Amino acid sequence: MNPALLAFPLAFTMVALFNLADAKETDTAKLTGALNPFGGIRAGNTDGSIPPWEGGLKPGAAAISNIGNYADPFAQEKPVYIINSANFSQHKDLLSPGQQAMFKRFPEYRMNVYPSHRSARLPQKYIDESRTNVTKVELAQAGNGLKNYNFGIPFPEPTEALEVMWNHLTRFRGGSVNREFASATVQGKSDYTLVTYEQRINWRETVTDLAPEENILQYTLVKTLSPSRYAGEATLVYEPLDQVEEQRSAWQYMPGQRRVRRAPTVAYDSSARYSFGQVVSDSIDGFNGAPDRYDWKLIGRKEMLIGYNAFKLGSKDIKYSDILQPNFANPDLTRYEKHRVWVVEATLKPNARHIYSKRRFYVDEDTWQIMASDMYDSRGELWRNYESHLTFLHDIELPLTALETTYDLISGNYSANFMTNEVSKKMQFGASGRKADYTPAELKRQGK
Repeated sequence: MNPALLAFPLAFTMVALFNLADAKETDTAKLTGALNPFGGIRAGNTDGSIPPWEGGLKPGAAAISNIGNYADPFAQEKPVYIINSANFSQHKDLLSPGQQAMFKRFPEYRMNVYPSHRSARLPQKYIDESRTNVTKVELAQAGNGLKNYNFGIPFPEPTEALEVMWNHLTRFRGGSVNREFASATVQGKSDYTLVTYEQRINWRETVTDLAPEENILQYTLVKTLSPSRYAGEATLVYEPLDQVEEQRSAWQYMPGQRRVRRAPTVAYDSSARYSFGQVVSDSIDGFNGAPDRYDWKLIGRKEMLIGYNAFKLGSKDIKYSDILQPNFANPDLTRYEKHRVWVVEATLKPNARHIYSKRRFYVDEDTWQIMASDMYDSRGELWRNYESHLTFLHDIELPLTALETTYDLISGNYSANFMTNEVSKKMQFGASGRKADYTPAELKRQGK
């Protein structure tokens, strides 16, 4: 193994806001004072490189085409500076170990760093519900579920690691979504197979016949559209709120067999379909599913460079081939900004099984999206680097991942997910759904 990829120092300069040993915060007044409505620090940093939050990117901030192409409101900006393999050590306090490893593994890698804009914004009903959550929502089953939760941010004032992670797992994603997207795993000299999907999700607040006490966070149905050898394969997932009381349930429809079967392995470290082992099930979206195989620790907050305001990367004026370059996604299309993130560490429990023995997550304070994570192998060596690149659908006040990447620092391969650049129709959000829309019978019908 390249010795440059061995464990990095894990010392960070943390932003001290809360004493994490104190009792749980329940002061809703903070969400109109020191904190913004999501729980982010309202003020900027001392040197002004992180601005104060002043309401986020408002509807009408830039033009939107009828196929959902969002013009870049920051298109005229130039990079403040560029980080490369020659100077990255000067900026290492703002980089995760995984990000630092990219410069060592790929000498031609670079990060274009732009002015920071705190674009996050949520619909008012999610802000209002988040305020009520401060005093009522609790962790259940040793942090493996939630009690008294309906929707919104469950813990706008977190003091525990799993409160931060549940903020990520339950963050606003439109209430429901119906869209197409593409993924690919790039190997060697940009050799990849593009796989396209149709996805429908309803989170609990948009399922009209779901009783408040039902143990459901979301329903998901994903159908493969191309290439032809995969077309028609479909997966249905029931994601519970309390993952000890009831584990994730999944079913798959395979056209060649013409039947639906239970899929118990769509969880934890099972390989995500079509990723060639590059991505495991619970690393999609940074982290998803049950947290019960790890011990969790909240480290604090830090300032970090993350993929933000990724309008150029999400543009329908570019092709997938423009993004999927050898070794890493095209750095001419990515945009990094300095923001504050929560840092959470997960260490595999004794006798628990997972290919990652340790993981560090970096969670944006304004959106609760996991923006980066470091993944370590069973020997404790840094193995993979995950990054999300956020764009903002300002018309519906929604932060959305334009691209997520998982880089294998050993093989040099990487996966890219959630691309919509070549989709010629607008994503649909906020539609109501019923439990009958997410049954094994419906899965079979959709798969045909």
